[in-house]
Amino acid sequence: MMTRPIYVAIDTPDLDHAKALAAKVRNHVGGLKLGLEFFLANGRAGVREMAGFDLPIFLDLKLHDIPNTVAKAIQTLRPLEPAILTVHAAGGRAMLEDAKASAPLGTKVVAVTVLTSLDTDDLAAIGVRGDPHEQVARLTMLAREAGIDGLVCSGHEVAAARKLWPEGFFVVPGVRPASANSNADQKRVMTPRAALDAGASILVIGRPITQADDPDAAARAIEATI
Repeated sequence: MMTRPIYVAIDTPDLDHAKALAAKVRNHVGGLKLGLEFFLANGRAGVREMAGFDLPIFLDLKLHDIPNTVAKAIQTLRPLEPAILTVHAAGGRAMLEDAKASAPLGTKVVAVTVLTSLDTDDLAAIGVRGDPHEQVARLTMLAREAGIDGLVCSGHEVAAARKLWPEGFFVVPGVRPASANSNADQKRVMTPRAALDAGASILVIGRPITQADDPDAAARAIEATI
């Protein structure tokens, strides 16, 4: 399933645009990441259409609620059989356990640790002590003990997280090629090669590919660096 490490983030509510992007990059990416914006606009039917490109689907819904609610939500997604599904590690051990128990056997359930939009000041504002590295370490151990498959963290934390969880599956967003402009909404970014060297299992790359004049060429160029 993971022959190519790049999953392109299709973050658009426009199904036709999403399909056009997927058609352009399908030969140079390992999968399609569909987020909340896409899912709310297009639902399960939209996910099924995107699955028609014969690429693994990463359903990035970041579920976070009481254990029973998350379990039932995942049960409704079972027919889609996503390759990867996200929940929030901050939901706690019981929620993580129930999420894994409710997912299809072939689905990797991964826990979001600290969003790449947050830094130490942001964590302090919501009552979390320490910096992102410390919080990711705490949540890595929680996710491992809960028996799920892996986690989502920035490239700056993935090396330390993999030391804590050598067999874990690590999703790294906030990945930008060296030539790309940084974005204000992501504060902890890293190049694709550096993220893989640090221990990433797959990379999530959006705007450097999807907003390029030629998305296929952009995907090929990034693939060439790794």
